Amino acid sequence: MDGTVLVADDDRTIRTVLTQALTRAGCKVHATSSLVTLMRWVDEGKGDLVISDVVMPDGNGLDQLPKIADARPGLPVIVISAQNTIMTAIQAAEADAYDYLPKPFDLPDLMKRAARALEVKRRAPVTRNPDIAATEQGGDLPLVGRTAVMQELYRLVARVMNTQLPVLITGESGTGKSLIARAVHDFSDRRSLPFVVVSASDLEGMDGPSTVLNRAMGGSILFDEVSDLSEPAQARIVRMLDSLGDNAPRIMATSQSDLMVRMEDGHFREDLFYRLGGVTVAVPSLRERVDDIPLLADHFLARAERDGGPVRRFGDAAIDLVRAYSWPGNVRQLENAVRRLVFTAAEEEITRGEVEMVLGNQPAIEPLRSGGEGEKLSASVAKHLRRYFDLHGGVLPPPGLYNRILKEVEGPLIEIALDSTGGNQAKCADLLGINRNTLRKKITDLDIRVTRRRKLM
Repeated sequence: MDGTVLVADDDRTIRTVLTQALTRAGCKVHATSSLVTLMRWVDEGKGDLVISDVVMPDGNGLDQLPKIADARPGLPVIVISAQNTIMTAIQAAEADAYDYLPKPFDLPDLMKRAARALEVKRRAPVTRNPDIAATEQGGDLPLVGRTAVMQELYRLVARVMNTQLPVLITGESGTGKSLIARAVHDFSDRRSLPFVVVSASDLEGMDGPSTVLNRAMGGSILFDEVSDLSEPAQARIVRMLDSLGDNAPRIMATSQSDLMVRMEDGHFREDLFYRLGGVTVAVPSLRERVDDIPLLADHFLARAERDGGPVRRFGDAAIDLVRAYSWPGNVRQLENAVRRLVFTAAEEEITRGEVEMVLGNQPAIEPLRSGGEGEKLSASVAKHLRRYFDLHGGVLPPPGLYNRILKEVEGPLIEIALDSTGGNQAKCADLLGINRNTLRKKITDLDIRVTRRRKLM
C-alpha cells in the first residue's frame, strides 16, 4: 500500500495496532483521539484515506463525513464502530462512507479494505440527508448485533434501500422480517411517503389492487407472509405489478417459508416468485447468532426500564442459560421472556432459577427450521448459497468458493458421523462410504478433534 492514512479513535490500543499495521504495509499514518484534530488534518490537505470511529470524546464520527466530503471530495472514509446496529450501517451508507466495519474488526480484512480504498478513485460525493442522522427511531429496533451474520445483513440493507428492485425478506417467525422492511422504507428516499402493509383481504374484489396502489402513493408496499396468500390473491398481485406506472411504489414481501420449495410443489406462482425476488434478504435466527443473545437481552431490559419497569440485570448463571436456550420463537420470544422476568424477578439481579421458571414449560432444543417442514436438503443448501451470493451485492465472492463450501459441509458431516458411531473411525468410514485412510486424512485436514465419544441414541 502507498499513501497517508488518518486514524481517529479514542482507544489507544486500536490507534497503536492500526498505526503499526499500516506502517508495515508501507503507509504513512497520523493517529489522533480527537475529531477536531482529524478535521484540521483534512482541511490542511493531509491524508489519502480516513479510518474513523463513531463515538469520540468530542463528537460523532458520522457527523464529520459530510464535512470531509465538502472539504475533500473523493477522500474515502472507512467507519469503524462498536455501535453494531442496523442504524449505524445505514447512516454510514447515507453519509457516503467508503466502507463500514463493526468492532471488534478483523485486522487483515480492514487492511484489505484500506488497500482497495487507496487504489479506487472515489465517486463524486452525494449530499447526506440530515433526516437520517436526526431520527431516533432506530433506538427501539431490536435489529442489533455484533455477529458477522448480522453485520452482513446491515450492509446489504444499506446497499439496497434506495434501489428500485423488489425486496424479498425471508426468515423464521419472530426474527424481525417486518422490521427490516420498515427500516428499508424509513431510511430510503421514500420515507415521507406511505408504508402500506397488504393482507389477503386488501386484494379482494375488482378494485382491491387499485385501492392498494392509491394508498401507497409511490411509497412502499409490503406483502406480509406472501406464501400464505391464496392462488387467486397471488394472481391479483401479478396483475397489479404488471400494471405499475411511472409513480410505482417500492415492492417488498416477507415469507417464513422457502418460496422456491413452495413453487416447485405447485403452491406458489412462478411468475410472482420472479417478480418479488429482485433482492433476497435472509434474516438469521437466534441460533445462527448466539453471541447476540446477551446483547439483545440487555436491550430488552433497558427498554422495559424506559417503559417504567423496575431496574433489572442478569446474573452470570442466568445469562448463561439464556444464551444456551434455542429460542425457537427467536427475537419475539426472547423479548416476551425478558419482559416477564422484569416483573417476576424477586430482586434486581435475575437468577438462573427464575429464568428456568419462565422457560420451564418450553422445549430446551428445537429442530433447525430453515424453510418450512419437508424442505429438501438441496433446497436448503441452495437457499444458503443464494444468500451468500446476495451478501456480496453485484460483486462475485472471492475465488476458491468450491473448496470453501466443501470444507463447510464436510466438517460437520464427519463430526456428526463420529458422534453417531461413538468415535469409532472404522464404523464412521463405513457409514460415510469412504476408505478409513481417507477419513483420517480428512480429520487431519479439517482439524477435527477426535475423542472417544458416547454414541448418540
